[in-house]
Amino acid sequence: MPLALCLSRAATTVVVAASHFSLSWTHSIEKIRWEEQWQVTPAGLVVVDASIQGSGAGMEPPDGAVLRDGAWHYRPRVPPQPEVVLAASDFTADHTLCAQGRCQLLHQWVPGKGPVRMRGCDSP
Repeated sequence: MPLALCLSRAATTVVVAASHFSLSWTHSIEKIRWEEQWQVTPAGLVVVDASIQGSGAGMEPPDGAVLRDGAWHYRPRVPPQPEVVLAASDFTADHTLCAQGRCQLLHQWVPGKGPVRMRGCDSP
């Protein structure tokens, strides 16, 4: 059975039938866009590419990053993650998740308030 992305908040879980997705957000202080490309694998969630549209306090591109199309692109050296928890704040804009050919704010994928847990799951 193919892998999919499971998004959970409180008692709600939504299955997104996609093995690749992107996650983007704007830094709360520097107002700079970050984006990550993820893959769902049997070992967990793997971030395969990342980009930052500038630099600022604590946001310097890592060694080896390449400036392309106005953003610094790099491959994070992070092992597969069994779960990624995204905080929810009333003081910053919501994360945007793109999968299945559509991009929506995270709370539109999984309604409610509070943190969102992302993990791999079997697709329906």
